[in-house]
Amino acid sequence: MIKVAVAGAAGRMGQTVCSAVERASDMELTGRADPALGTSVSDVLEASEVLVDFTVAESALENARAAVAGGVHVVIGTTGFDPRELEGATGANIFIAPNFAIGAVLMMRFAAEAAKHMRSAEIIELHHDRKLDKPSGTAARTAELMGGEVPVHSVRLPGLVAHQEVILGDVGQTLTIRHDSIDRESFMPGVLLAVRRVATLEDSPVVGLERLL
Repeated sequence: MIKVAVAGAAGRMGQTVCSAVERASDMELTGRADPALGTSVSDVLEASEVLVDFTVAESALENARAAVAGGVHVVIGTTGFDPRELEGATGANIFIAPNFAIGAVLMMRFAAEAAKHMRSAEIIELHHDRKLDKPSGTAARTAELMGGEVPVHSVRLPGLVAHQEVILGDVGQTLTIRHDSIDRESFMPGVLLAVRRVATLEDSPVVGLERLL
């Protein structure tokens, strides 16, 4: 059994991760860390092998450094920070994904391929109104995979979960690649895959769910 703790456990993503871990036959939920629960990350590390982090950028960096220093692997879904800030953190492995939905990974891969053949592109990312970072980690990662200088437009509205369109244009034509997560359960297969694989990574930190597929 993989012993898993969740940081940000009281949030919407954190609650969904906790439920997914509890349902997984090869995992045990050993801790829920969240200020709203009166529990810190340091309270849950000793009993855990993997920490899953869905907090905020500043907390995620601190949590990851504390976890690996204690020999606990980390799976990070928090965005808004530069993964290079965790280079050199030793003691355990770190895996970071801007998006854990398999369809989103495919969208990014298709967009990167299409960018080789179309003249220009722009990205529109749409998320719920409580998402703090702009652009989203998914949009930033997509732009990076497409070659860097791709304009990104951010929308924050209630009623949304996580959505992204990549619109590519060339003479007399456009191509639109879109992915929609309409339920946070869409991220759970990717999160559980990362929990199962993080201990076996040959490099750390590793960024992007495509590295595990």
